[in-house]
Amino acid sequence: MSAVLDHHDHAHDHEHHAPSGWRRWVFATNHKDIGTLYLLFSFAMLMFGGVLALGIRAELFQPGLQLVNPELFNQLTTMHGLIMVFGAIMPAFVGFANWMIPLQIGAADMAFARMNNFSFWLMIPAGLMLGSSFFMPGGAPAAGWTLYAPLTLQMGPSMDAGIFALHILGASSIMGSINIIVTILNMRAPGMTLMKMPMFVWTWLITAYLLIAVMPVLAGAITMTLTDRHFGTSFFNPAGGGDPVMYQHIFWFFGHPEVYIMILPAFGIISQILPAFSRKRLFGYASMVYATGSIAILSFVVWAHHMFTTGMPVTGQLFFMYSTMLIAVPTGVKVFNWIATMWKGSMTFETPMLFSVGFIFVFTMGGFTGLILSVAPVDVQLQDTYYVVAHFHYVLVAGSLFAMFAGFYYWVPKWTGVMYNETRGKIHFWWTLISFNITFFPMHFLGLAGMPRRYADYPMQFADFNALASVGAFAFGFAQVYFFVFVVLPTMRGQGEKAPAKPWEAAEGLEWEVPSPAPFHTFETPPKLDATATKVIA
Repeated sequence: MSAVLDHHDHAHDHEHHAPSGWRRWVFATNHKDIGTLYLLFSFAMLMFGGVLALGIRAELFQPGLQLVNPELFNQLTTMHGLIMVFGAIMPAFVGFANWMIPLQIGAADMAFARMNNFSFWLMIPAGLMLGSSFFMPGGAPAAGWTLYAPLTLQMGPSMDAGIFALHILGASSIMGSINIIVTILNMRAPGMTLMKMPMFVWTWLITAYLLIAVMPVLAGAITMTLTDRHFGTSFFNPAGGGDPVMYQHIFWFFGHPEVYIMILPAFGIISQILPAFSRKRLFGYASMVYATGSIAILSFVVWAHHMFTTGMPVTGQLFFMYSTMLIAVPTGVKVFNWIATMWKGSMTFETPMLFSVGFIFVFTMGGFTGLILSVAPVDVQLQDTYYVVAHFHYVLVAGSLFAMFAGFYYWVPKWTGVMYNETRGKIHFWWTLISFNITFFPMHFLGLAGMPRRYADYPMQFADFNALASVGAFAFGFAQVYFFVFVVLPTMRGQGEKAPAKPWEAAEGLEWEVPSPAPFHTFETPPKLDATATKVIA
């Protein structure tokens, strides 16, 4: 009998060696490998979307038409938005979820390993389809990333490719979300109750429910666009009795929760990092959980604040104005909790902490400009100006992207087993923060002065701020190239000093209980947790 057991154990051990070569990645079912694939894919899309953005900024460097014609300019703005939202930010957070959630809850892997693989590989053809639309007859879609009718009904065949790509990306998101929900609810280590879960796990649980609720709404809107284009329906075509404004209602019912899908996981990452470098427990954990849930629920009742200029009745304007102001309350709770966590803490400012503090500072500015836009009479003046562009880049670049950088620097010792170069990390932070503000802060003034967005040309009075923004944009882009070449590649190659299992002394959580780099298989038997559910009892 013991010989049989020994043989079984030996066979079991043999299965645990990581597969090698291309099969390891193509057939990956391990959550760590899939997380890595997601992060690499999203960085590639970030670079592609960034190149498109630099095309926009190069054209706007001075008045007149220099480099691109207005048609190509509109294609650049549309594809930049679609690729950054659906190709860069969302997949990156799914990558973080794949890597960290099983480690943080003491699970052996994600619940549905093969579905996890499928949900990643769906993204590759979708990304290729979006990218190749530039080479289709008539060029890429040029209706803005929101794909408003009736422009979408007049586009060439690339519009159909874009719709198909979004369907595939949406299916991938829904599968990933189901996987995350089942993993969190069914596979936590014994003793880890819901209110003992790390904040990153909480924010992703709520985000996954949001994704399942709203991705089908987007699918409905773009399918109606498709049938208007090819099957003789008139949902959005006024010539057949349709209503283009109906598209906006459907799109923004998806679009506003989508904004929170892109920021809630960022809140989770920041809530993990601040306590570690403040050497204190997170202030008001329960209120953070309830605030996250409140933001998710309220996100469904604010969509029409994007539509104050569509002829909405005053009663509607008032409702959406007040509900939008209300959503600032739980967001404010989070900001005050983060500040209270740092208050009188024994803080040190390694790169993850720098990005986290930078996030709070710049995200709060973006929040305030959003609060200004929630006031209907002000929004009527600022609608579709560069003020709006400045606002959402402060929220999404300084929000989502800064949090991702913070999360990368915080967890990369656990992923790779080596410490990143601290000096290079700080160079990346300051270069990014300064160039970001040079790029997007002047846009507030451009918008207040009345410069509309999505215009390829502009009169002379907007020239100085546009030149400044363009210089900042190129500096910001090169900062991310620096990050990849001098921070990411060396750590992926294992260059650097070896990381201990717990590189940050005050960090709490099960992920710091496993060696660095995290073994290919972790927590095969559920860990026994201490009372706080942050440590494994040997």
